[in-house]
Amino acid sequence: EPVRFGYRGIEVLKCGPWSQGPVFLQQLSLLQGFDLRHMGHNSPEYIHTVVECAKLAFADREAFYGDPEFVAVPLERLLDPAYATLRRTLIDPERAATAVQPGLARLPASLSDAPADPRIYRGDTTHVDAVDARGMFVAATPSGGWFPSSPVIPELGFPLGTRGQMFVVAEEGHPNCIAPGKRPRTTLTPSLALRGGHPWLAFGTPGGDQQDQWTLQFFLNVVEFDMELQAAVEAPTFHTLHLRDSFYPRGMQPLVVALEGRIGADIRGELERRGHVVQVNGNWAHGQVTGIAEEQPGVLVGVASPRGQTAYVAGR
Repeated sequence: EPVRFGYRGIEVLKCGPWSQGPVFLQQLSLLQGFDLRHMGHNSPEYIHTVVECAKLAFADREAFYGDPEFVAVPLERLLDPAYATLRRTLIDPERAATAVQPGLARLPASLSDAPADPRIYRGDTTHVDAVDARGMFVAATPSGGWFPSSPVIPELGFPLGTRGQMFVVAEEGHPNCIAPGKRPRTTLTPSLALRGGHPWLAFGTPGGDQQDQWTLQFFLNVVEFDMELQAAVEAPTFHTLHLRDSFYPRGMQPLVVALEGRIGADIRGELERRGHVVQVNGNWAHGQVTGIAEEQPGVLVGVASPRGQTAYVAGR
């Protein structure tokens, strides 16, 4: 069963907490308490608010998500409006938070910052959306098998595998600790959205931990800022790296906010004033969001990002 959350009349469906999917919904739950439209698209106030909400949601992802067949993930509590109201009090509108703050428990001490390892190979995911003639929607983010990114277990002589490396190995009792028959908590996170109770939008992107940040901005561009779908895909994006990386060696970059270069220097300066460490990437550097929407009965619109490797839309 998908995890569901309603936002501005749209119901968003995500995979369960064996993926990172509910973190998209936790971000929506937090953002629902802000007037994002009034802030203005990609204004310093808007970017700061979205980033600070993401930091809180991803702290909960790290602390509580795991295979629900093995652990009790408190999703009802994490998506409760009262919980979001409480969490919003941690957001300073003028200052970037320096801590990692899960809401219901402390993070295990063993998950301290890990240094970057230049030997690690970085591959990426794929994503596909499809709608058939009957109006059946599919969003899928299949990925795995690029073994060079996975650390070799010296005693065994083989790697855990792309997704196996996402287990927490050293912390017994952690929701995402390794166990026989257990699924690692993955980053794979396709999205479906319903409008008026009917399938409306299938969307997603490659991008590891950043998937539910870039697709969130695409969604907000449409729902909050009334952008056409292709404009929403092409709008400049940002993401926080103030979160525990899901891939080995599971490090983090405190306070870092990565911006596409099309976000102006004046905005970067204001974010730095608020305490963010700004990293400027290429003008078209973040993700590869694709989507298909039924904008009118029987009329489908497909969109693909011009970023990165080949992305395309096809129909007949």
